[in-house]
Amino acid sequence: MQQGPDARELLASLASSGDLGSFLGDLVELTARQVPHAEACGLTLTRSATGVTVASTGPLADRADEEQYQVDAGPCLESMRTGTVVRVEDMRTERRWAPYPERAAELGVRSSLSLPLDVEGRSAGALNLYATAPGVFTAEDEAVAAGWAEQATGALAVALRVAGSDDRAKRLLGGLDTRAAIGQAVGLLMAQERCTAAAAFDLLRIASQRRNVKLHEVAAGVVTAFEEGLADRPGRW
Repeated sequence: MQQGPDARELLASLASSGDLGSFLGDLVELTARQVPHAEACGLTLTRSATGVTVASTGPLADRADEEQYQVDAGPCLESMRTGTVVRVEDMRTERRWAPYPERAAELGVRSSLSLPLDVEGRSAGALNLYATAPGVFTAEDEAVAAGWAEQATGALAVALRVAGSDDRAKRLLGGLDTRAAIGQAVGLLMAQERCTAAAAFDLLRIASQRRNVKLHEVAAGVVTAFEEGLADRPGRW
């Protein structure tokens, strides 16, 4: 297994500090750098039969993941739910999970590789790699990515053990949910306002300051408003 130079140190840091969010953020960055053909990486955790992105390398992974959650189908969710590695050679010719492949291609994603995360015998999520060219992920890519998926699985297992029987696990996962809500809101604003991720984040920050409301609460409101809008349009999907 090809492994990042800091993987063991990151796990040791996690065990001592319980900073799961920072660990997973570092892990997806290292994964994207070390998997030969990966251009973006996101990590999905299981939430209420669907998923939530708790760490990513940026807007491409965030939006590619989010499109899957919106239609409740895609390679990431397939990997998470079946416990299998799922590869997409070309989103433009992919026929599974419609309409997700078409939407992914519109974002610029042409190929993807998703690996399941299994923690203590149960599905915990998936590690997702994306590229803007078709057919790029090789057996070598999969082997390297599998090593990083093991690191993510180990991190989640360590976090649960560190938490023990107290409420620390809830706080750890709650922090990830907060980050995920902000990421989702940024992605939605980027699509709605046709702006960059930085500009979308500034919109959230300004709204937070003007309303004197925490940033994650503003983000949650954006996501909720979007979901309510979908509910009012039964023919959307």
